[in-house]
Amino acid sequence: MTNISPVAGETGSAPAGQVERQGSSSPLSALHRPVLLSFLVLVAVTAVMHFANYVDYVGADNDDVMRLVEVRDLLAGQGWFDLMQYRLGLDGGTLMHWSRLIDLPIANLIMLFSLFVGPEMAEAAALFTWPLLTAIPVFYAMAAGGTVLAGRQGGLLALALAFLFVLGVNRFQPGSIDHHNVQLGLIATIAACLILPGRPPYAHAVAGFAAALAIAIGAETTPHIVVACAIVAVQWLWLGDGMKAAASAFALTMATTLTAVFFLTVPPAHYGMVACDALSTGFYALGVIGAGSFFLAVSAVSARSLAQRGAALGLVGAATLAAAVVIAPQCLGNPLATLDPLLVSMWLNNVTEAQSVWAQLSQDPWTAGGFYLVPVLAMALCLRQILQRRDVQAHAVLLALLAVSWGIALVQVRGAVFANLLSTIPMAALVAEMRTRANADQKDLRKGLAFAATALASVPFVWALAGLGLSMAVDKVTGQEISGLPTQEEKVCTDAGAMRFLAREPAGVVAGPSNLGAHILRFTEHRVLAAPYHRNQGGMLTELHAAMASPGDAVKFLRGAEVTLVAFCASDPQIGIVKTVAPEGLYAQLSKGVVPDWLEPVPGTEDEPLQLYRVLP
Repeated sequence: MTNISPVAGETGSAPAGQVERQGSSSPLSALHRPVLLSFLVLVAVTAVMHFANYVDYVGADNDDVMRLVEVRDLLAGQGWFDLMQYRLGLDGGTLMHWSRLIDLPIANLIMLFSLFVGPEMAEAAALFTWPLLTAIPVFYAMAAGGTVLAGRQGGLLALALAFLFVLGVNRFQPGSIDHHNVQLGLIATIAACLILPGRPPYAHAVAGFAAALAIAIGAETTPHIVVACAIVAVQWLWLGDGMKAAASAFALTMATTLTAVFFLTVPPAHYGMVACDALSTGFYALGVIGAGSFFLAVSAVSARSLAQRGAALGLVGAATLAAAVVIAPQCLGNPLATLDPLLVSMWLNNVTEAQSVWAQLSQDPWTAGGFYLVPVLAMALCLRQILQRRDVQAHAVLLALLAVSWGIALVQVRGAVFANLLSTIPMAALVAEMRTRANADQKDLRKGLAFAATALASVPFVWALAGLGLSMAVDKVTGQEISGLPTQEEKVCTDAGAMRFLAREPAGVVAGPSNLGAHILRFTEHRVLAAPYHRNQGGMLTELHAAMASPGDAVKFLRGAEVTLVAFCASDPQIGIVKTVAPEGLYAQLSKGVVPDWLEPVPGTEDEPLQLYRVLP
């Protein structure tokens, strides 16, 4: 195994949380009431915020819309094992890489609410409910982690920070039905389980279960799972027989859960397929070989010497690596490395969450604080606590998970949300310590200010607001137009009103910017060439080539792909990029009002935000 962070042995007195839990039937029993209260407050606040500025019951992200399309297809009778999106891409459709494990609960909620209300209201109710429900494991995990480090006070403060985190990110807002909120809950659960004092086997079994689900749901968290496995392995290497029960529980549960979800979600026809972006024979084989061989090693040599355990662990790592090289060598690199260069330059490089820290700093340096600073503080705090021999196990585990999250964020900013979430636990312990000091000497103003400053510094949203304030101040000093608070992008081309003319057209094939794709699937019966998904390279490339080609060449691409309609949204970001790169191309001509003779404007759409053109035979 790689990227292993060493974990020191036992040290110091028992943490405050451990002392408080002695005699309790469950480490979660004291958290039920505060978590329930926090959840009810979250529901109330979210409802007020959502309906005070209501736009749509589906989230703003393309993935939320596409998930709804996938769930609708499942409810309409598409097979459980059939992950084809037949209306996306070139003729034949696109095989999606998303897991039915997320489709199922959303579909069940829609079916439940449909017993009482109409289809659209049932969808709206389900899409309001599901993201909020996914916040519950986050609340429990963060509160449990805070309790481990700083007792009940730390647990409540961690719960408060988790509440602000959930409220401040869009993953838990109504309509956010992509899998990222579930992934956050799973990683939070793993972290909380692995730092519990005494290394209880049941907690490690839960961590193994969560690790297997995370692998099954999406490949984004694979580095986190690798580090979690390494944490368990290194602790077993160091502690031996004292870690046998916990390590066995983790490995066995992970292997059995991964086996179960593989056979429950992967179609038999794809058992021989290796995919690097979804659960397939590749991830399944590596997970089972790694976890299974580790379980055998733990069962056989836990009571033996450190050297013998090290040798056994080395064999486990060698077997897993050899299996990776033989079974899935292509997955050892970037899964997007095979993306066509044109898609990289025209699409991927313009996706905010896929940008590196350097790209983010060059484009909008004032946002860096909200993404990156709190995890740096949390990692520094963990390192200090380790050096001071305070709760070494817990802080070492958190440091390792924070480091991998922050490392991912340097490559793709989407990893910052995991780093900010995990920062909640150590930062809550620090806030609890500062609060105790301030309460012990209430006349000392400096201690009170230090407590307040620490609490504010623990909230990523505060850093984001500070960055916005600095940006506005610099704009004012330099005489530039003050940008102000960011607002949600207006859905001028993607709402039901904009799609009404398209929905009236006979079902056909639509070419348009990829950002329109999922919305066209949602509101119409058409097939679309492009939507922003890397498995649809053929459709996206055809649309881009047609958009950039001269009108005389563009028609060849479109007729070759059996396109019947062109959807043109002048305000779409992709249109602007294409116009800059290909000023004489089809999209550039349409933006000037020049319509080639092989296109027929759809009556009534000439002055609409979404202009439609029929491709003449």
